[in-house]
Parts: sequence; C-alpha cells; structure tokens
Amino acid sequence: MAAEFTSLEGCLEKHLPPKELEEVKRILYGKPVSTLELPTEALKLAEEKNFELAGYKFGVLEEQLRKPRIVKIGAVQNKIVLPTSAPLANQLAALHARIKEITDAAALCGVNVICFQECWTMPFAFCTREKHPWTEFAESVIDGPTIKLCQELAKQHNMVIVSPILERDSVHQDRIFNTTVIISNNGSVLGKTRKNHIPRVGDFNESTYYMEGDLGHPVFQTQFGRIAVNICYGRHHPLNWLMYAVNGAEICFNPSATVGALSEPMWPIEARCAAIANNYFTVAINRIGTEVFEHEFTSADGKPAHRDFGHFYGSSYVAAPDGSRTPGLSRVNDGLLVTEVDLNMCRQVKDKWCFQMTSRLDMYANSLTEAVKPDFKQQIIRDEA
Repeated sequence: MAAEFTSLEGCLEKHLPPKELEEVKRILYGKPVSTLELPTEALKLAEEKNFELAGYKFGVLEEQLRKPRIVKIGAVQNKIVLPTSAPLANQLAALHARIKEITDAAALCGVNVICFQECWTMPFAFCTREKHPWTEFAESVIDGPTIKLCQELAKQHNMVIVSPILERDSVHQDRIFNTTVIISNNGSVLGKTRKNHIPRVGDFNESTYYMEGDLGHPVFQTQFGRIAVNICYGRHHPLNWLMYAVNGAEICFNPSATVGALSEPMWPIEARCAAIANNYFTVAINRIGTEVFEHEFTSADGKPAHRDFGHFYGSSYVAAPDGSRTPGLSRVNDGLLVTEVDLNMCRQVKDKWCFQMTSRLDMYANSLTEAVKPDFKQQIIRDEA
C-alpha cells in the first residue's frame, strides 16, 4: 500500500471541495505558490522519458533599492535503473544516462542550480551491511566518472550542479565519505562538503561504510547565490541547519534517502522548519522506489529477514523562508521539481521576524561549551520539599 499511494496532495485534491481544499493547503503549506509555466519541449521530454515534471514560483515583495535575484532551482528524484544484481559498471552507466535525460529537461526549463538525491550513483546498499561490492561505487571528487559527467553537463547548460556521491579519498588512505560535490556553471569543481551526522538507526547504521564529515559547514558562493548542502540525516539536527545559516547560506539542499516506515511523518516538517528558523530556502530531496538485494538482511527490529529496506517515498519539495512550500513530487515516480525563487526573500523575512536579531548565539555557545565537559552539571532547580 505504501508504494501505491501517489501523494498527499493528490489525495486532498481528489476528496476535498475547492474552498475547503484552499483552506487546508493554506494551513498545511502556508501562502500559496504559483504554478510555473514550463516549456513545451521540456514537458514533451518528460513524457517521452517517463518522469514527472512540475514547476512552482514563490511570490515576493518588490524592493525599491535592490533588483530581484531570481534563481531557478531543480530538484531530482529517481529510482535505480537496473537491478542491484547487474554489473556495477552497467548500473552506473544507466544512472548516468537517466540523470542526463532529466538534467537536459532542467536546462530547457532554465534551471540555474540542480541537485540530485543522496548517493544517486548507486543503490542504497548501506542497509545490507555488506561492504562488497558496494564500496566499489566510491569514486574520486577530482576525476571520478560522475564528476566528469557533471562537469560536462554544468558547462553545457551553464548550470551549477550539486552532486552527492560516495567519495573515495585516495590522498588519505582510501577513506570513504558520504560527500556532495559542487560543480560551478563553468564546469570547474567549486568544492565539496561531507555528511556530518551518520545514522545509527536499524539498517541505517552507516558508520561502517564511511566517516563523519570533517569539513564543517561550508557555504559556496556561486553565480546564482550562496548554497549549502545538509546531507540526509543531518536534517534531524537543528544546529547543523543553523551553522549553514551562520555561514551565509541562501539555499540549503537536503539530498536524502529514507523510507516511509522510518521517517515519512517527519519529512514534510523538518526542511520546512529549517527554512523558517534560518530564513533561507530549503530543498528536500528523497529517492524513490523499492531496491531489492540478492542476500537477505535484518533490520534490528525483531522482524524476519528481508531483501529490501522498504519504499523510498520521494515527495521532494522546496520550502521558503516565510514558511510556505511547494507541493511535493510523487511518492512513486521519477521527477524533476523546478522552483523559481527570489533570494531577496531571505533578507525580507529576516527584517520581518527578526529571528537573527533576537538570537542569543553567545549564550548558547557558552552553555554548549559547558555541556560537553565531563564534569558538566545540568541547570536543574529541584523541589526539595
């Protein structure tokens, strides 16, 4: 059933009268977003290649002293193309071809910055607890095949590409990291960021595959604004989101891979809450499909062994600094979400709500410094009566 339910938005539209639907969407999603008109060629390509294509636009106040800073964001979700039993080179080539098709459609839509899902070049094999052959998918961020492809696409389409991969760091004894590489629209590698928080939740015990990130919270100044990447499990850590804001992010991507039984009730909330608290745009991206593996594995939950982890439910969306958000993509189909934003909204919302002006980072910093000490004493006032 979970894999058959297409989307919450579709269910609401099917069962609610127009007036009630409008009010429900206002409460669930904030101020309404406009539908973005997309080129006929892109829609035809999406139909031909069998992926969903949706476009939305956030409204923003027009300023007198600053010109609009319009950016089109692309968010991609997709299934693996070949079965997990296929030769690794074939799996990688098929995923490269699929992403190229979707990126071509994004280019037709005028997308400036595009982001793919977490570890998009491979099945999400971390759940299997098998190291081989899956660690063979790890590649260099300098001259790996995925980076070369993204460089070609970025230069061809004048598009910043945010590409999450499994990184093999050959300079540091072949250590592996869950990494996202940022490719400039001129085709050069602008930099990389690494996953700071590793899940240890049943099958999502990924700590035997790769190391915690060691690069902090970098923000990348691109031609299309300042962008950051909070990889997957990091979305459960509010301070992780915060540090990207402290470093000046205007768009924070959250490429993820998560299944319905584990996290779906939290999914519509976390990236949206981060957008509100930090006054930047957030882009929540989740893979889709059910990935079946050759060998059974357990989920540390007492249930029988199985060959799949569950249904990756897609539902990718974009949230704005004012708390509004786009509808999500499908739970079951490959998709490209194109969202037009004006980065001026970040400062406009800061001026309205004053979250940054009223923050107490100094107080929190002092308290956290004490909290990590071995002899820390909690500030609890007890009733001794």
